[in-house]
Amino acid sequence: MNNTSTRSKEWIVFGVLGALLLVAAPLLLSGFQLNLLGKFLAFAILALGMDLIWGYTGMLSLGHGVFFGLGAYAMAMHLKLAVGNAGNFGTDLPDFMFWNGITELPWFWQPFHNFGFTALMVFVIPGLLAFLLGLLTFRNRIKGVYFALLTQALAIVFVTLFIGQQGYTGGTNGITDFRTILGFDLNSEATQKGLYVATALCLGASYLLCRWITKSGFGKVLAAIRDDEVRVRFAGYDPSAFKVLVFTLSGCLAGLAGALFVPQVGIVSPSMMGIVPSIEMVIWVAVGGRGTLVGAVLGAVLVNGAKSFLSESFPDFWLYLQGALFLGVVLFLPNGIVGLFQQVLNKKTELEPSEVPMVSEEGIAK
Repeated sequence: MNNTSTRSKEWIVFGVLGALLLVAAPLLLSGFQLNLLGKFLAFAILALGMDLIWGYTGMLSLGHGVFFGLGAYAMAMHLKLAVGNAGNFGTDLPDFMFWNGITELPWFWQPFHNFGFTALMVFVIPGLLAFLLGLLTFRNRIKGVYFALLTQALAIVFVTLFIGQQGYTGGTNGITDFRTILGFDLNSEATQKGLYVATALCLGASYLLCRWITKSGFGKVLAAIRDDEVRVRFAGYDPSAFKVLVFTLSGCLAGLAGALFVPQVGIVSPSMMGIVPSIEMVIWVAVGGRGTLVGAVLGAVLVNGAKSFLSESFPDFWLYLQGALFLGVVLFLPNGIVGLFQQVLNKKTELEPSEVPMVSEEGIAK
């Protein structure tokens, strides 16, 4: 049997099983557990974008939390405005603006009353920032560790900016106290299930999009850029154009993840855009397996699930356990969990009997 055909069939089986588990989750899990899983699935969308630029194109971003945060803030602004006069001292201003002496809603907040505009900005704002950053850096052939440091600096800049503009962003405390989304009560179990389903559907669509990209000619060029960018340039391609496009797409996916994360968690703050969350995003992909897409999803869910379990069971030293988990994967599973699974498949295929006809000493095929 053809090796590629065997692997494809097994991946299809695992994909179907994963889809069935996602469908069955609302029936098997409690409201709290389903809410956690919905948050992890939002992280998985972000991990797919990270895998596109790091696993497939070889660009390590240490500031991807910025794009996640921008999408989250865009959705939070709409949810906060949907509160209206309820509980805000008889005004339609967000409470933190009232406390900071602002008497009129800023002009850039006004359009976020509309959900359609908000949904568009979830993609446009982080995507535009990623496009401009990519255009400035890749056109100047900035790559490797210098690109990683630049994105890390971007995270510092945006965290400082959002904390400093307390009257417009909520400062360190961020934005919270959301009540409804599209008229539905966010505290109701039915709404939370709806948000989980929406997140699962977005994850499925994001995965199919990323898989289509990586299997296309565009994806092959990305892999070639990762392996030897100079040779790609000599072959007549412009690597910077491809890198700008995939970095923009990755920023859009991060923004979508942030927008889905906020209504399920109920808060957004500048800390979500910091360096530590951005490094954690890299860890998800590394643990699951770079350049596999499935590994990005698996890593995001498993690492965050382990983080939740360890923080509840071992509150005093769970960070050490999480660090040990990551070190163990780096040292013993350099290709991640999916890489280990692929090695097992390869060994299994090698042990299968050959389908080549055997020939006797007389030259007659048996």
